[in-house]
Amino acid sequence: MTETTHTEAMPPRPPDDAFEPYKPRSPETRALLEALGRLRQDLFHDAFAYRPLPPMSPDRPFVRRLPVRWREYAVWTPHLVVTAAGGIALLVGGSPGPAGGLLATLVVLVPVLMTLARPVAAFWLSLVASWIGTLPIGPWDNWPWTTGGFLSHLIVLTVVAVRTRPRTAGWMWAITALYGFGFVSVLGGGHYGNDVGSMLVVSAIALLTVTVRQIRREAERTVTAQQSETAQERSRRTLLEERTTIARELHDVVAHHMSVVAIQAEAAPYRVQDPPPELEKAFVTIRENAVAALTELRRVLGVVRAADYEAPDAPQPTLADLDALLANVREAGLPVDKGVTGAVRELPQGVELSAYRIVQEALSNTLRHAPGAPARVEIGYVIGGLGLRIVNGPPPRPALLKPSPGAGHGITGMRERVSMLNGAMTAAPTAAGGYEVTVFLPAGTPADGDA
Repeated sequence: MTETTHTEAMPPRPPDDAFEPYKPRSPETRALLEALGRLRQDLFHDAFAYRPLPPMSPDRPFVRRLPVRWREYAVWTPHLVVTAAGGIALLVGGSPGPAGGLLATLVVLVPVLMTLARPVAAFWLSLVASWIGTLPIGPWDNWPWTTGGFLSHLIVLTVVAVRTRPRTAGWMWAITALYGFGFVSVLGGGHYGNDVGSMLVVSAIALLTVTVRQIRREAERTVTAQQSETAQERSRRTLLEERTTIARELHDVVAHHMSVVAIQAEAAPYRVQDPPPELEKAFVTIRENAVAALTELRRVLGVVRAADYEAPDAPQPTLADLDALLANVREAGLPVDKGVTGAVRELPQGVELSAYRIVQEALSNTLRHAPGAPARVEIGYVIGGLGLRIVNGPPPRPALLKPSPGAGHGITGMRERVSMLNGAMTAAPTAAGGYEVTVFLPAGTPADGDA
């Protein structure tokens, strides 16, 4: 049997000019197409969409200064202003010819009122109404706007520009110019309409004013959003820095306990005569686990440690070192007193360290923000925990001793330490003009804290 191989024929290659429609267009063509796309998006896409004008915010200064019974109605001020402007245009225009007041209402007032609900549609209706309003007058009057129609179209342009993006104002001005010159040249019988030039000049001033105002407000909103985002990032960075500092400090406390566990586990079998093998194996396992935990702890600390961080030579401070801290603060010019209530007892080292750092940071804040103000530190040993109260008065000479701005880490660091120990904290100004920080740190016996 003979096998037959079928080979599919390759399709012929199309000529080079077949891809001509798919080649990139010139920059001028692309710019024109993009401009037409923006025009379609601004004035044609969803032109008749329902977009009601919302009421004013009750937080606006204009509304807040009014009596309470007027505030409910004051939020509708923009709607009243637009309606009043349409009424003024109607009164100024009068009756446009034999059609009477009904036609004046249709061509002058209706487009203005429509800006409150359908702004883009109001612009197109204003152009159509301008043409309708000139029909009864004849070719020798002011074309292509009547007096009322002229003012009505200006109001429509301004309101629509306020309610849309700045780019839309430019499109409306250009279309108004095209409509004006086209109307006069085609239907004016050679008679030049003075209203066209006046409309373009006055509308350009109005639209430019609205556009500048919108761009300025948008820039303010952008700056405010960036400042808020920067403040949030700064707050998160401050929080991470404080947590890193706490982790570094607690490392020495935890490492000390783990080292003691490892040493005691290694020495325990030698304190018992002829210990059973099971006991020796258990102590070996305890020591290995303690050493492994200590190694992992150091590895984790290496991740959060800064490049220029140096481990402290001295042990971490406790409440026993508080008197030395207060002495240093007094030498810096801050009069501070200390009061202790309850039975003084030894607390877990983590609680002692956190309490010391909270007092230290609170006094540092007093030195920075209320230099020269008297301060008092109260320590209360209560059942189940430790209470702290650091309060300072107002600075005695604010004109001579100016507050020093801090980094904004103080309160954040204190709250992190309290939260780590499941405690409670309040920090607020006092009625006398000072500041008060109250803290409760739950704590059992040292044995309970070390377990």
